[in-house]
Parts: sequence; C-alpha cells; structure tokens
Amino acid sequence: MSEQQNYTRKDFASDQEVKWCPGCGDYSILASIQSVCAKLGHKKEDVCFISGIGCSSRLPYYMNTYGMHTIHGRAIAVASGLKIHNPKLSVWVATGDGDAMSIGGNHFIHAIRRNIGLKIVIFNNEIYGLTKGQYSPTSRQGLVTKSSPYGTIERPFSAAALAIGSGATFFARTIDSDPKHMQDILLRAHQHRGMAIVEVLQNCVIFNDGAHSIFTDKTLRDETTMRIEHGKAMIFGTKQNKGIRLTAGSDPNPEVVTLGEDGISSKDLLVHDERKQSTFLANLLTTFNQPTHPLPLGVFRAIERETYEECLEAQTQLIASHRKERSMQDLLLSGETWMID
Repeated sequence: MSEQQNYTRKDFASDQEVKWCPGCGDYSILASIQSVCAKLGHKKEDVCFISGIGCSSRLPYYMNTYGMHTIHGRAIAVASGLKIHNPKLSVWVATGDGDAMSIGGNHFIHAIRRNIGLKIVIFNNEIYGLTKGQYSPTSRQGLVTKSSPYGTIERPFSAAALAIGSGATFFARTIDSDPKHMQDILLRAHQHRGMAIVEVLQNCVIFNDGAHSIFTDKTLRDETTMRIEHGKAMIFGTKQNKGIRLTAGSDPNPEVVTLGEDGISSKDLLVHDERKQSTFLANLLTTFNQPTHPLPLGVFRAIERETYEECLEAQTQLIASHRKERSMQDLLLSGETWMID
C-alpha cells in the first residue's frame, strides 16, 4: 500500500458532469465511494475502478482515478486481469444486478471461487435501468415490466445466497439511504484481504421506484431491517425489543421473538459471528426477508483465506526456482531446436 495521503472526497471527484436521473440512488453511492477513497491510504494512481454496462457502470467517469468502462458482464474479468498483473493496486468493480448476475454471472461466481482480491460493489435496483425497464435477475416474482407485461414468472436471485454459495470470504449488504452505514461497509470491504462483495440496495426512481421502500421508510425500517454486528445478539424493532432465535430440535429454524415475553431475554437470541469458517450462519441470513423476517444489513461473512494472486505468485516463484533457463536465450535454445539454412 502507498503511504498515507491527505485526500478529501473532492480529490476523487472528476470534472465530468454526473448524468443520472434526479433522485437516483447512484448519487449516494458515488458520494460514499469518493469519501471512502480519501481514507484508503492509496495514491490516486494506485486506485482503479472497472465497470461493465448499465447505469452503475458510468461510475468510473465520475472518479478521479484510473478506470475502464468495459463491456456487458465482463467487468470482473477485466478487473481480475488487472489485479493479478499488479496485486498492489486497489481494484474496484462497479456493477449492477443485471451486469453481474445475468450476462456476467459466470465471471461473478468463478472470481468468488478463486478469491481474487477485488472489491465488487453491486448496485441492486432489481431492474434493468439503462435499457429502459426490463426485469432483471433480482426482480421480484410478479413484477410487471416492459419485458414482462403480465408479470415475471421467474424466481429472483439473491445476491447474498449466490455469493455465499460460491464461497465468498466477504459479503455485506447496505442501502443507499444510509451513507454512513454504506461508508463503514465499504471501508470494511477495502480492509478485507481477498474478494469483498458489497450489495447496495439502490432505488431506481424511473423504472422501479420504491422497490426497497419498506427498508428505507422511516416509519417502517426499524421493523423491517436488522443491523447485524459481529459478536452481538440479533436484535431489531422500533423499541429494540425483537430478536431472532433458533428453534430447538434437530432441524433448527430462525424465529422472531419478543424480548420479555415468555421469559425470553437477549441471552436466548442468536449471536452474529461473521468469522465462522462454516457457512451455516451466513447462509441462514440470506434467507431472511419480509414479511417473515427482518432484512439483515451489515457484514454477513468475513473470513481469511489465501487469495488467488498470492497463490499464483507462490506457484510462479516455485516453478522459476526449478527451471534451468535464466534468460530468453536459454529458453529459445532449450528443448528441441533446429537451424533453417
């Protein structure tokens, strides 16, 4: 990492006019990312943003860093090559739910499997916004769109379940209406040694307005969301009097309980542990959603594992140490060679 720089958010804002629809959640994400970049401790030339196609993918234009606007679904592939070539770079991917989990789905799951040290920010508005409102892989079943005029019959992907199921060493969820929480999560992602995936629930005011309103409305959010923190009991509610506990028996299930009722106390509640090597708890959290459970916001999982670039470097050094060739001339004259008169 480069030595600490005294940057501010403005240092990471480019001179390009930001072109998103008024009221779009992308503005909040951009401001949060710019603020976080000022705290990374990297020089601007050591930070890079890669994107694919979609509204989210305009982000590199608005960052005063190196970056590349690539093609649909291929941002992670390009970013992987960059990170492997220069592991010291801080490489971020700005992508959407369609870009990452539809055409880019293969790159998404295999980059997770390899644990390449990228920081992937998924702007999840549950719709294709740039192409004018078709349903996406995360659109809720029944959603009426231009490409599903009678309601989509497909079941949606869960970004959390897909990431955890692919072996993610870090997954977190935040929301565009809470910049402070978003910035805390993005900083945690940066500090993670391997691949870090941050899903940001983001509102599309034109084609899917209010998709996350039950999680952002001030009168509802305390009842519909739950902030998870490592080592703390899973508590939520306007009065912080509700929680999650596991039912007894051989097939335990999460249930919502009220503190004080039937002798239930915080000691009966499930305690969040983001560092468990087992994926049981992280997988359990991916099943929480309305109306049966509060939606978890925070870090689901953060474990240490060798990164792809570390393993590749170790393998390269091992192979090099056993080879007799020490120059291009040695290589050209090794094995079968012949002369052409």
